[in-house]
Amino acid sequence: MRAILTYHSIDSSRSPISVSREQFARHVTWLASGHVRVTSVGELLTLPDDVNAVALTFDDGFLNFGEIAAPMLAEHGLTATVFVVADHVGRTNAWHGTPDPGIPSMPLLGWDALARLREYGVQVGAHTRTHVRLATIRGDRLASEVCAAAEIIARYTGAAPEGFAYPYGSFSDAAVELVQSSYDWACTTTLRTVSADDPAPLLPRLDMYYFRERGRLESWGSVPFTCYLALRAGARGIRQRLAASRNS
Repeated sequence: MRAILTYHSIDSSRSPISVSREQFARHVTWLASGHVRVTSVGELLTLPDDVNAVALTFDDGFLNFGEIAAPMLAEHGLTATVFVVADHVGRTNAWHGTPDPGIPSMPLLGWDALARLREYGVQVGAHTRTHVRLATIRGDRLASEVCAAAEIIARYTGAAPEGFAYPYGSFSDAAVELVQSSYDWACTTTLRTVSADDPAPLLPRLDMYYFRERGRLESWGSVPFTCYLALRAGARGIRQRLAASRNS
């Protein structure tokens, strides 16, 4: 079984994007134990479905990724991809003047810090320029959010990003086409494991917010794990459809 794991912020606020330092440390201990292979997203996609492997991703590029998560991962020889919002690097997650409802305002990593993290094997991916819902925009603005984000990241870090993550899991056919032309692969918010049938620009992920409870991630591959994931995926699908109808 293969999966891409999603984290956002490592903090104790208990917000919908937060995993505490203690919970993350427990995850890292298990990930480093050899129960699963931890690799990059690019390599994960080359592996057969019957290999137990995961890739770690972090959305938004919070400062606490550099201060907490990255050192823990480096200590255990684990790699990760951090998706950054190009126009907000070094600022905060007040994407449109204020953070999303229920999310605390937090600082984001700067370009110098991101460039240094690359030296430790962290890959920097794109998360648009302004964290906009891509399904709601088109034309030149859509191209700027998707394509120009890659150019900005390459300019400041010295390497073009391989991967992309859709903010809020929002995309259109036009967005996917642009993403496919600019990146090797891209991640959605669809909550399930990766299969050989998944197209590279529309990869599912497992949100680790749902795996904070002790034993959830550690039950990897078991019947309880599969049942829990199916229940969570169904509930998330309903919420996303309701949100899409409100934003259409």
